[in-house]
Amino acid sequence: MKKIALILAAIVTLTAFTTVLPTWQNDDPHSQLGFTVSHLGINDVSGTFNDFDVTLQSSKPDFSDAVIELSAKTASIDTRVEARNNHLKSADFFDVEKYPTMNFKSTAVKPAGKNKYKLTGDLTLHGITKPVTMDLLYKGTIENPMSKNQTAGFQVTGTINRSDFNIGPKFPAPMISNEVMIKADGEFIQNENK
Repeated sequence: MKKIALILAAIVTLTAFTTVLPTWQNDDPHSQLGFTVSHLGINDVSGTFNDFDVTLQSSKPDFSDAVIELSAKTASIDTRVEARNNHLKSADFFDVEKYPTMNFKSTAVKPAGKNKYKLTGDLTLHGITKPVTMDLLYKGTIENPMSKNQTAGFQVTGTINRSDFNIGPKFPAPMISNEVMIKADGEFIQNENK
């Protein structure tokens, strides 16, 4: 009986010191995951992934200890041209039937100026996981006057190399740039229930 009482006391004590980090979720209508590549070296072509979810956890008001996770459906790629979208979904590029999602999980957030951070994490794309580092800009937190929700704004920018993930190996850099510019903008709503 004493052992059970001690175990229960230990559980209660541990639970009392467990911190539940506030969780923030991207607001779909006010969030965008975009990319840009150079075509033939003379023009930029941009697109988006329209179906994605991002969660952010942080105990600090400046989000300097943020943990960020993203999951995007590769079949939601949209470059405003259906034929091009279909080609990008094929085995020549994203092979969406075999690799239906891409995922990112942060491993570090390091200060890089006022409200600026270097965001490092593991990106899994096309079945390959590689570390990437992006620029993260925290744009502030306000109460949305319409919804009354606490809403935080962020922008992520940077570049990845598509060759690192074996995307479009039949299409050399003079045709489609190896460097892919990433620009993601998002509004995040605090979820009080998590």
